[in-house]
Amino acid sequence: MVKQKSIKVFLIDDDEDDFVIVKDYLSELNGSTTFSLDWEADFNKALDTVCTQQYNICLVDYRLGEKNGLDFIRHVRKRDCDTPLILLTGKGDREIDYQAMKLGASDYLIKTEIDASMLGRSIRYAINHSNSIKELNAKEEKYRSLFERSVDAIYMINKEYLFLDVNDSMMRLLGYTKNEFLKMNMKDIFQSEDQYTYYHSRLTKEGHLKDLEVHMVKKDGANITCLINGIALNDNLGNIYGYQGIIHDLTMRKRAEEELLMAEKLTMTGQIARSMAHEVRNPLTNLNLALEQLRDEVVDEDDTALYFDIIRRNADRIEQLITEMLKSSKPKQLNPEVRNINDVLNETLEMTNDRIKLRGIKLIKNFEEDLPLVSLDREQLKTAFLNIIINAIEAMKEGEGILNVETNSNGETVMVCIADNGKGIPREEIKKLFDPFFTGKKGGMGLGLTSTQNIINSHHARINVESELGKGTAFKISFLKHFSQT
Repeated sequence: MVKQKSIKVFLIDDDEDDFVIVKDYLSELNGSTTFSLDWEADFNKALDTVCTQQYNICLVDYRLGEKNGLDFIRHVRKRDCDTPLILLTGKGDREIDYQAMKLGASDYLIKTEIDASMLGRSIRYAINHSNSIKELNAKEEKYRSLFERSVDAIYMINKEYLFLDVNDSMMRLLGYTKNEFLKMNMKDIFQSEDQYTYYHSRLTKEGHLKDLEVHMVKKDGANITCLINGIALNDNLGNIYGYQGIIHDLTMRKRAEEELLMAEKLTMTGQIARSMAHEVRNPLTNLNLALEQLRDEVVDEDDTALYFDIIRRNADRIEQLITEMLKSSKPKQLNPEVRNINDVLNETLEMTNDRIKLRGIKLIKNFEEDLPLVSLDREQLKTAFLNIIINAIEAMKEGEGILNVETNSNGETVMVCIADNGKGIPREEIKKLFDPFFTGKKGGMGLGLTSTQNIINSHHARINVESELGKGTAFKISFLKHFSQT
């Protein structure tokens, strides 16, 4: 047995005759669907009644004494009541029709043209339209909830690649507010113009893009590595009106991979160093013993003493190189103390002051006052800074060099930047800088920067290198500020 459907209708009208007419029309419509009708002439009482949302539809007469039907519709919608509303008027008026629809009415009927069939169609249309809107709003709310609560950064852009919307994760990822994003182009967050051009071309031509690895720039200038996805958004006619996508932050994973790779390299270097130490130190010890015995048996002469000194110095040099190899690959045991990095940098620069003056280098210090404190091993960190500063000094031309040393803080991070205007480093060599035994110096062992990175890693800090041939190199090191500070 089919369940009979019931529709509850409410009428607000200050004329009882209209109530009788509407009631007659609805009675003609009773069949598989039954209609019930309640009536109220008082504006305020009717408003309170309708906003209880117990009725399926509300018919509103345009003339309501001092007020009118448009006022009633306006007040209903201000109360966030979504009951469907149909405006009834004595004669046609396009302006009233337009205003009613603008305020949220579902339909507009002229009393002199109404019959039971027309009223029934209008009621069914208004209810179905209202239900459709409710379903769309529910879906929109569900989508919005997923959009806002997603742990991944989600963005929406138009065909010109201007931002239309971003979720909270996107704002946290890059540090901009929503209002700032809405004034930006997608290009603004890419570090590389070439990467943006490729992203733009692929997404525009193919309508989708999956897992493109790119480098992006946060509001504070920090660079992050991300996977970006995108897909075209189409209207009902199939025309593209924008794009939507997700951005995954790979920075922590990349850092973990780099740290693992560095640990593997240091382990390999340590194995080589220990093997060499074992294989070289034994014969070197025998060589030193034989040298001492030979010195006792040979008559002292100037030439003989000279050769003995040469052998001794080179034997000591071999011993020193083996020791340096072992130190560079061995995990650093820190003696931490909470200090200001500005003090450590000043002490390091004091050690290089003679070199800086000798080569006619201009030193520019830009240290942030009241810099947050950092837990550090002062002596080891001085060694790390010293390696970087000496390399910078040697990379610059005499009399033309400018050495910039800068510190600043941002949130939980303390940054150190040591930059020169030297010859720069080829792009393909930047990733090799910290590799054991890689060096661009004649006679160098290539262990200075390996040891530097080992020290920086032991401080749970990060070191990045930016360089451009002919313009210079910048070493940027970021430390976490001491956890006990507010």
